[in-house]
Amino acid sequence: MSANEQEKDLDGFQDRVVKISRVAKVVKGGRRFSFSALVVVGDRKGQVGYGIGNAGEVPDAIKKASEHAKKHLVSVQNLNGSIPFEVEGHFGSSLVKMYPAKSGKGIIAGGAVRMIMELGGIKDIVCKAHGSKNGHNIVRATFDGISQLVTVDSYAKDRGLAPEEVLQKRPAQKKLEEQAERAAL
Repeated sequence: MSANEQEKDLDGFQDRVVKISRVAKVVKGGRRFSFSALVVVGDRKGQVGYGIGNAGEVPDAIKKASEHAKKHLVSVQNLNGSIPFEVEGHFGSSLVKMYPAKSGKGIIAGGAVRMIMELGGIKDIVCKAHGSKNGHNIVRATFDGISQLVTVDSYAKDRGLAPEEVLQKRPAQKKLEEQAERAAL
């Protein structure tokens, strides 16, 4: 087992590379090339973060980005493996819409959003990205949406309601409950 694998096992975080870019700086003698890496880090238990690292070599850029991500973790609110309510995340011209899903549906999302949700411990969610599909913007828009999530209990407490009253119900679920009420009468 290598030192990197042991380090991942000890702190419990996994990292995934979203994007690697080669960046050129034009100087008097020509161009100087370096690499930029966008990395997402998570423990699959509700902690996730992202980081950007720049270095002369790809592994060094990934390592820097991973360290940056571990310093800037965000907690993901989880309700039975999904998010508690619909949310939209914005960054620049990117928009990521996230919807809660029934148990067993899986993660219906594209590239970067899928990585964030998997590493954040979300098992069932439907996401759609609109506008710019740039990896950096999509990641930041997703984190904007995640930061808007609160627990059902804290939301209900702020509104002065019971937690059952604030949970979203789909139209089909409402119809079934109404039919059950009619049948009970």
